Amino acid sequence: MADLEIELFPCLSDNFGVLIHDPSSGQTASIDAPEEGPILEALKRRGWNLTHIFITHHHHDHVGGVEALKSQFKAKIFGPAREKDKIANLDQTFDDGDTFEFSGHPVHVISTPGHTLGHICYHLPEDKLLFAADTLFALGCGRVFEGTMEDMWQSLTKLAALPDDTQVYFGHEYTQSNARYAVTVEPDNAALIARAAEIDAERAAGRFTAPTSIGTEKETNPFLHADSAERFAEIRKGKDNFK
Repeated sequence: MADLEIELFPCLSDNFGVLIHDPSSGQTASIDAPEEGPILEALKRRGWNLTHIFITHHHHDHVGGVEALKSQFKAKIFGPAREKDKIANLDQTFDDGDTFEFSGHPVHVISTPGHTLGHICYHLPEDKLLFAADTLFALGCGRVFEGTMEDMWQSLTKLAALPDDTQVYFGHEYTQSNARYAVTVEPDNAALIARAAEIDAERAAGRFTAPTSIGTEKETNPFLHADSAERFAEIRKGKDNFK
């Protein structure tokens, strides 16, 4: 089984676009589809043909390009079973614990309610990859819009239990803002302080802060250090009001 190739690129104002490609079969999946144009440009740049789109949740900034891309490529659209009524053009739906194969690569579906009620993440254990969308960010987590604070805390706990060397691709380039807030929560976390400085340097140089890893987040992300839903809620509400 060939290693997957990954193309990361910006979409909309601060979304990440991600393509995963299996060179042996030629299959290519887009993780969500924020908008058509940048995805088409990335496919052309790499010479890839879109065969799948893996949707994580129904928000427009993650599905805005689905209809046009499906029309052009006849790609198969996978998505969360609990949001099937909110996402058009789905060919197959998945819930927590479901598995499927992408060109021979096992994909495990993890239900992560909180940001939305039906949000799912895609974990490729043999490839050590997690596509976390708007559940887990570098040094942060998604806003709790539809679920409860308990939901989101439990979802993050699930992701934190994955192997430390799992590479995490997330939905938005929020990392610099997340870092500024994180150091106010944990001002004595030396690893966090050092990482915040590295992130400032990366962004100044125009580099992306994705991917991160589960191990790095466990060391530096305050949201993964919450030992209860109540403590998580305190940290999340602080971020909601942080300027």
